[in-house]
Amino acid sequence: MLNVARLRILWELSRRGTLAEVAAALSYTPSAVSQQLSLLERETGVVLLERVGRGVRLTDHAQALVEHTEVILARLEEAETGLAQLAPTVRGVLRVGSFPTVVLTIAPTALTLLAQRHPELDVEITQREVGEAHSGLLSHQFDVIVGEEYPGMPEAILDGVDRAELLSDPLRLVLPLDMPIPSRLADLAQSPWSLDPADSPTGRWSRGVCRAVGFEPRVQFEAPNPLLHAHLVRTGHAVSMLPALIASGHLDGTTLVGLPGDPQRTLYTAVRSGRADHPAIRAFRRALTDAARMEEAPEPVVRLVQ
Repeated sequence: MLNVARLRILWELSRRGTLAEVAAALSYTPSAVSQQLSLLERETGVVLLERVGRGVRLTDHAQALVEHTEVILARLEEAETGLAQLAPTVRGVLRVGSFPTVVLTIAPTALTLLAQRHPELDVEITQREVGEAHSGLLSHQFDVIVGEEYPGMPEAILDGVDRAELLSDPLRLVLPLDMPIPSRLADLAQSPWSLDPADSPTGRWSRGVCRAVGFEPRVQFEAPNPLLHAHLVRTGHAVSMLPALIASGHLDGTTLVGLPGDPQRTLYTAVRSGRADHPAIRAFRRALTDAARMEEAPEPVVRLVQ
């Protein structure tokens, strides 16, 4: 009988491409990964890997085995879900990957609700950017992730992933309280900006908004930290664009201005399809939804038309 743990290593290799990346994802050493794959070759009686330069490539036999492995892993999770549904209480450990604004805002309320409703369920939250969180979900590092999608930047829904929309979150221009409100976004072309890194979804979107009206933002502060952006705006050192979700608790001392077209990001949860009906997943999603409804983002002072 084939070893499921070794099959999963092969499946990870098909996704990640290198033994080093598989080792990092599964907390193994590269030599241990190589050894497990050699044992899998003995179990199957076929060659699974071919040497290509310093790397390896999956053979046709290996690709066929990967396809079967996807089915096996999904069925195992369905079996675990079925057993959990028979239990009298929602219990166990739920591992969550999320990005900063959710951890700062609705997650604490959701955790309070879960503690009241399901005291035997432990939730572990790790902060991850969306792309890294997706990879962790597929690698079984996380049971559920909270993701975000920005206007004009749709994300492909991956095979084997169940995605559910959580809320639409308006995106705002944030100014120091004593700064005059411009009539156009382009009037801020010479202002210092505090934005997320350019290679992040938030950073790409915010720069794209500026470029669409004819200027490249003068980014004086760059960090994947919304609280830092808010602090720099509050103290008069920068302007920024931030989601309204954090406004109620973290943007006092600033002015919120509506952006042209009233753009909104979409927040969602994603789980592996085999666990979508797991009681812990359903309880967490319900608590997040209830917590999101409790958050009331303030309306902007004014809306820019261009």
